[in-house]
Amino acid sequence: MTQPPPPPPNQPPQQGGFGPPNPQQPPQPAQPPQPQQPPQPPQPQPGYGYPQAAPAPQPPQPPQPGYGYPGGQQPPYGQQLPAQGQQPPAYGYPGQPQNPYAQPAQPGYGYPGQPPTAPMHPQPGQSGGGRNNTTLLIVVAAVVAIALIVAGGFWYANSSGGGDKTHDAASSSGGTGGKNGSGGGTGGTGGKEKVPANPAAHVLFQVPLPTADGAVSTAGSWLTDKVYAKSGLAEIVGYDPVKGTKLWTIPLPGPVCAASPHATADGKTAIVYQPKWNTKKNIAGCTQISAIDLNAGKKLWTQSVKSGDSPINYQNVTVAQRTVAVGDSNGAAAFDIDSDKPLWLPKPGDNCYDAGYGGGDKLVAVRKCGDSANGQLLIQTLDPKTGKVISEYKMDSGIQYASIVSTDPLVVAADVGDSAGDGSEVSDYFSIDSKTGKLLAHISAPGKTYGGKCDGIYRIEACKSIVAGNGKLYVPTEEHDGSGGALNSTNEIVSFDLNTGKPTGQRLEAGDGYLLSPLRMDGGNLIAYKKPPYDKGGQVVSIDGGSFKATKLLENPALDDAQNAEANMLPEDSEILFGDGRLYMSQIYAKEKGWSSDGKEDLAVAYGTNG
Repeated sequence: MTQPPPPPPNQPPQQGGFGPPNPQQPPQPAQPPQPQQPPQPPQPQPGYGYPQAAPAPQPPQPPQPGYGYPGGQQPPYGQQLPAQGQQPPAYGYPGQPQNPYAQPAQPGYGYPGQPPTAPMHPQPGQSGGGRNNTTLLIVVAAVVAIALIVAGGFWYANSSGGGDKTHDAASSSGGTGGKNGSGGGTGGTGGKEKVPANPAAHVLFQVPLPTADGAVSTAGSWLTDKVYAKSGLAEIVGYDPVKGTKLWTIPLPGPVCAASPHATADGKTAIVYQPKWNTKKNIAGCTQISAIDLNAGKKLWTQSVKSGDSPINYQNVTVAQRTVAVGDSNGAAAFDIDSDKPLWLPKPGDNCYDAGYGGGDKLVAVRKCGDSANGQLLIQTLDPKTGKVISEYKMDSGIQYASIVSTDPLVVAADVGDSAGDGSEVSDYFSIDSKTGKLLAHISAPGKTYGGKCDGIYRIEACKSIVAGNGKLYVPTEEHDGSGGALNSTNEIVSFDLNTGKPTGQRLEAGDGYLLSPLRMDGGNLIAYKKPPYDKGGQVVSIDGGSFKATKLLENPALDDAQNAEANMLPEDSEILFGDGRLYMSQIYAKEKGWSSDGKEDLAVAYGTNG
């Protein structure tokens, strides 16, 4: 795996903040280089999961035609690169992600990641039995209800059992399992996705990729029965899920920094965004927390949380049941998604902090106690309403970062001893009993053998191509030569038993030229995406949880325009949702002005069959 970037330069003292002292400064991203000229068309890259030596950490680069960013890498959520002709921003430029495991206190407004100056001095200790819900000032930035329902744009139909059906974005992109990731059986029953009479698909609609002065974040996409919603440039837009017509627009004062991959059954989710655009004169951090009603197309409320005199910059936000939770080294908080009532707030003098949360049906915290050298990670299942600890698992000392793969079943990923060696941040998985905190299984998954990707350093809930459910962990193997050699490279999906940690023996081959990526559970079945060879369209398949037999649900057209759109949406760097027989793929960054490409680029593209 790549080593963390060097520590930042010393900064002048500032007031406020919480969290343990930091004898060893946390890593920060290196400065982005000044772009000099439009890049050359990219050279052919190995497919997803191709093993290679771990590169030295590199700053985000401007997008290149056809592939988004060099090497399939992306700049952190919320970060903007300088426009051509401008000097790179200094350390602390707004939008740079904070390391959630860092120890410093919260710096001045708008400078996420800046080192602290007046830290508390707690010693490593126990985490306590719950979260504080009485201390620290909350700033209500705005309580806004922007009703932007376009006439004729909605149809209202409740699914059975009350509420509206949502398709968990985390599950669909290989993140936390949530409702669809649970289930303790071993068979392949219970899938809701129907097998079409003809899986041949066509393009339903395309949304053009916007341009900006830098690599502005467009993170966030959601799918309900009523709407496909996608973040754009300082806005969230709802589209008819079949026709692609705009149903509503929620304007924002600044870009979206982070978005919950989960939504409630009635279509409510949460985002973190900047209160204004980043410019030389206006510096803004990721301080605004809002709940969004996706079906109604409106912002429900906006809050921010202070550490001392400065708003906390959040890069981790999730939704669990009816709770919006945000985590950071300077303090975590939670709110009722319906009323914006604070459920808990940062606790002054706490020896520990919640770096971030995993959501869905359950709420799980990655909690850090102690300093960067001698700290310990705690994986805590919480009561979403009170923050009370239901169970706790202590990670082995020396493990500094962890990612939540799924909250139900509870699976955590970590790069133990920096041994992954492929930049995936994953070498081992930990299956945990969420009721007792007991470790059920420790699964070794060497980076040279298995694919999948997490971002445990900055994002607690950001795993791709890894799915837990049906009592198993599903991961892809690394790319390798197919029967026709490197030109027909391929991989497989395999599974491990979450109770024993042993391989189940289940193995599905992608086929020459195809690469399999697990997306989400569908009852007892696994939904997976097949990245295609150059002359084919991608596929979505349902894999029976018992027989491991794959059934094709959708196959994209092998036409130039459709292929170009799909080729830009790499599974490890894009948002991929599949529901009701339709596939939605989207980018998480806008295109920088001045950089050209050979063809049209899309923010989002949707595919569907004729049934």
